[in-house]
Amino acid sequence: MVTNTETTKIVTQPKLLETSQPSLKRWLKHFFFMPATKRYFNQQDQHAIAEAVKQAEKGHVGEIQVVIEAYIPAAQAYYQDSYARAKQLFAEVGVWDTEFNSGVLVYINLCDKKVEILIDRGIKKATTKDAWNSICEKMIQTIKKQEYREAVVVGVTEIGIVLDNYYTDQYQDIENELSNSPIIIG
Repeated sequence: MVTNTETTKIVTQPKLLETSQPSLKRWLKHFFFMPATKRYFNQQDQHAIAEAVKQAEKGHVGEIQVVIEAYIPAAQAYYQDSYARAKQLFAEVGVWDTEFNSGVLVYINLCDKKVEILIDRGIKKATTKDAWNSICEKMIQTIKKQEYREAVVVGVTEIGIVLDNYYTDQYQDIENELSNSPIIIG
């Protein structure tokens, strides 16, 4: 699911509690999920993702941050779904804090096999939600085939194409504000 996030809205715990229904089933699923990010994303995979992000960010000011999480921490899983967790990480990682408000968060939750793409206000007019949702769906289908590296690399490449089309000749490429390496949690 894709979300346009206003940078003036700082995500806090009370706001996160409002966004999703408490779920004991979700909590149990995440509590008993075995950490697997290292098994699904080894060093070579992480390097390939970092290279894909580097290539996708060339020629424009768009910034892409990939966060891969095995499961939502048990203390938060009862109240948070993948979307709420992605919103929290959007704020915590600082994706909203780019110079041109051009950050994109790609959040992958391995336990739920969900992908969330959150975009900052500077690029919310880049394309339609259908295009972003299409990228999410392609990534989810590839993840379900257990092609994890391919899912992330193709998704990041497609996001780069969207950003490249939106930022044509508007801005020059600036220094990298967010790390190209994926953030692996759990």
